[in-house]
Amino acid sequence: MKTVKVGLVGVGTVGRGVVEVLQRNCEEISRRTGSQIVVVAACARDVEKATEFLGPEVKVFNDPLDVVRDDNVDIVIELIGGTTTARTLLLEAISLSKPVVTANKALIAECGNELFAQAAANGSIVAYEAAVAGGIPIIKALREGLAGNRIDSVAGIVNGTTNFILSEMREKGMSFEEALGDAQRLGYAEADPTFDIEGIDAGQKLAIIAAVSFGISIQPEKVYCEGITKLTEADILAAEEFGYRVKLLAITKRRTDGFEMRVHPTLVPDKCVIASVDGPMNAVLVHGDAVGPTLYYGAGAGAEPTASAVISDLIDVIRLQRANAAAYVPHLAFQREHLSDVPILDMGEVESSFYLRIRVRDEPGVLSDIAGILAEYAVSIEAMRQRESNSNDEGVDIVIFTHKTKESSINDASKKISALEAIYNAPARLRIEMF
Repeated sequence: MKTVKVGLVGVGTVGRGVVEVLQRNCEEISRRTGSQIVVVAACARDVEKATEFLGPEVKVFNDPLDVVRDDNVDIVIELIGGTTTARTLLLEAISLSKPVVTANKALIAECGNELFAQAAANGSIVAYEAAVAGGIPIIKALREGLAGNRIDSVAGIVNGTTNFILSEMREKGMSFEEALGDAQRLGYAEADPTFDIEGIDAGQKLAIIAAVSFGISIQPEKVYCEGITKLTEADILAAEEFGYRVKLLAITKRRTDGFEMRVHPTLVPDKCVIASVDGPMNAVLVHGDAVGPTLYYGAGAGAEPTASAVISDLIDVIRLQRANAAAYVPHLAFQREHLSDVPILDMGEVESSFYLRIRVRDEPGVLSDIAGILAEYAVSIEAMRQRESNSNDEGVDIVIFTHKTKESSINDASKKISALEAIYNAPARLRIEMF
């Protein structure tokens, strides 16, 4: 049986998970690949600790480039994160025609176009399933399983930290700050959670998903990102009362005039399957023209779920090394010369239904003023209700559900409503997706 020698760059939580799963499932993996996979070199900040874990037969370096340049290494696994050192070592591996498996979403989002071009020129492979949605094989589904479809839309919960926070707010009536504190204590959120709670992490993943779905270049700078920091218990509870749940969704859609790419808190009907995804779990809903809606659910992070995706890529790479480079599945699913230059739409052009919660003085004429402003900007009201509030002021909450309207229209209407004397605060608003 052939031996495949692997260099592991990063022996942290995921790196250890990869080693443990490789060891535990070595027989199954060998039966699938016809090869024995052996980690022969690694890079870690703490060489002594890594050596103790990996064993004396594995060479452990401080410099990740030493792993890449080791003549004994056939395939490189990159698990250190970031876009500086990781980019350098991937380019080096590609120049040496060594395949790379990575779980680095930031690197693929920011540098993927460059890395894929270099890999194609060198007949190498960059595999990145673990970069999006952890253990859920969504990249493989889009690149291969649904290759016969025209993908019309993808919408997903792709950040477990924010989904856990929103679940805590709904189930326990917590404030955002309290739920974030819980997430940090349980290890779901970093000490600095900005990347997650502002939607940046989900935005990077969405840029990759959109590229694979539609055959466009990866464009993270064109993703509209809105996080969950401004959400209040009042909106979480109001959504529940009216039959919705709030989820931070990453959404991309095909339209006749371009593609949408947006991340934001979203009201989803509680009968929709994706609404029931709670805690740190991920779920991605893909709609293809032939297959219809398909749902992918599972752990979006963690040592072994991520290791599952890394090893899946490793197995693919081993199989592909026996094939001609022309047989490789393109990195972004479509042949490079056929990538589309269809534009990404500005957020102002996106159409959604909206939930608005407006805190107003309880006096005559206020509803008429609000309705008049919405009509002025062609925003059609589907339903309007008065809602009891726990606020100490003498106002009441007016909750409005709109029909589909342009983002720019609701922006202009909200500004004008905010200027009314009878309004306590700017309208709280959330987009609605019915699926």
